[in-house]
Amino acid sequence: MPIKIPDRLPATDILRSENIFVMTEARAASQGIRPLKVLLLNLMPKKIETETQFLRLLSNSPLQVDVELLRIDNRPTKNTPQEHLDTFYRQFEMVKDRNFDGLIVTGAPLGLVQFEDVLYWEEIQLIMNWAKDHVTSTLFVCWAAQAGLKLLYDLPKRTRKEKLSGVYHHRIHDCHHPVLRGFDDTFFAPHSRYADFSADYLNKHTDLDILATSDQAGVYLAATKDKRNVFVTGHPEYDVDTLHNEFLRDREQGMEPIIPVNYYPNDDVNCDPVASWRSHGHLLFSNWLNYCVYQQTPYDLAHFSEASFTKDN
Repeated sequence: MPIKIPDRLPATDILRSENIFVMTEARAASQGIRPLKVLLLNLMPKKIETETQFLRLLSNSPLQVDVELLRIDNRPTKNTPQEHLDTFYRQFEMVKDRNFDGLIVTGAPLGLVQFEDVLYWEEIQLIMNWAKDHVTSTLFVCWAAQAGLKLLYDLPKRTRKEKLSGVYHHRIHDCHHPVLRGFDDTFFAPHSRYADFSADYLNKHTDLDILATSDQAGVYLAATKDKRNVFVTGHPEYDVDTLHNEFLRDREQGMEPIIPVNYYPNDDVNCDPVASWRSHGHLLFSNWLNYCVYQQTPYDLAHFSEASFTKDN
């Protein structure tokens, strides 16, 4: 797809090297069509790595997508150059008066931190409440899914005793749901979290459509009836070596991590891992963009309102 991002963004050269169509602002303006406006709230420490991963998945669609990067606050970070943040990232104050077709909220390394102890919890609440009136569909990923369930359904934090890490086997529950169109009956997806999402618990305490589950990892995909909120408890955006790097990091910190499940050939950490989730990840984001965003959003974002959404698939 033509994805429109700043030419100087590090992801631009990476994506172009992968034959992904990255469009210049001049060419986008000449096409005479309205691109989808998607806001990416990046909560991960290594922002350049994470933004590249998500931009790669947003590229698998014929729709033109204009992506803006959002940070949660202006605190300095040791993992991303300040110049990069100042150049490419928006503060919430800069976008709060605008409407967007889509919002993606990434995961965050906060699995063992209580919500009230998260330094930017008030900012998360503010942005998620703002999204109700300014965003057509929001995609919550990993930790953000847990935060979204807290804010939308007042579900308490549920923490596993051991970290869930690996590539897990999932099955879909409604092959006709728009988010799952084109999915095989079963598929693999990576997880790296302490959060607990059981299907029984979500069925009991929410009205969400449970779309895909794993016997080991619990709920992977869920969505509200109107598709305005989609929850992904894993990490379809991960690169092939992301779990490997996390494993090495945790081991170096003396955490005695388990070997990621179904990741290394023969569970041998000296073997190169193989990505078995790329196709499903691209399809998931393509479906979200098409059926939850493009098919639902008003043509003129200035006319954003609850009444502008259709119930059609």
